[in-house]
Amino acid sequence: MKLNYNKAEFTAAYGKFSQIPPPERIEIAFAGHSNVGKSTLINKLMNRRNLARVSSVPGKTATINFFGLEHIYLVDLPGYGYAKVSKSEKERWAGLIEGYLNAERDLRLVFMLVDMRHKPTADDVNMINYLIDTETPFVIVLTKADKLNKTERAKRMAAFETEIPCFDEIHTIAFSSQTGEGVEELRSIIEDIADDNGDVNGD
Repeated sequence: MKLNYNKAEFTAAYGKFSQIPPPERIEIAFAGHSNVGKSTLINKLMNRRNLARVSSVPGKTATINFFGLEHIYLVDLPGYGYAKVSKSEKERWAGLIEGYLNAERDLRLVFMLVDMRHKPTADDVNMINYLIDTETPFVIVLTKADKLNKTERAKRMAAFETEIPCFDEIHTIAFSSQTGEGVEELRSIIEDIADDNGDVNGD
């Protein structure tokens, strides 16, 4: 099913999980460390420059943001792991993320973003372990792929095998907002999910 990405629109932002209404559509979530490039990825997928606000300041996305794309929602979760915020703010973000992931929603997939240039953080590994343990379907998206040359990329991919749990069993996509690498593969996954548009909370 071909989706009209140009018609994607920002729907709502929620600062507390209790504010989020019951699920109306199937959902695909985007998770990752602060400044890993979630907003940039969403904008690239949707052919839009400013659909999701991109900030040079890590930790700027402090809400769960919903974007409508035909009969599905793309859900941008707050970036985690940013040190320069208060403990209470960190706890609020954690509550938002955990509340969303633990809720009875029609969540079909999580795109788990990891910066391809670096070893995953402890928070990244914890999130991946959580997704594995809860049997939540997910794909790892390795962002900023254009920043590495061929040798550096091969070295990082080899390192990921020991750094990321079950790495060889996880579908992984290299992504670059600069070159467009990975965009069509990511869209293909979204479209496959959109094709399976059963009732809310049903498979």
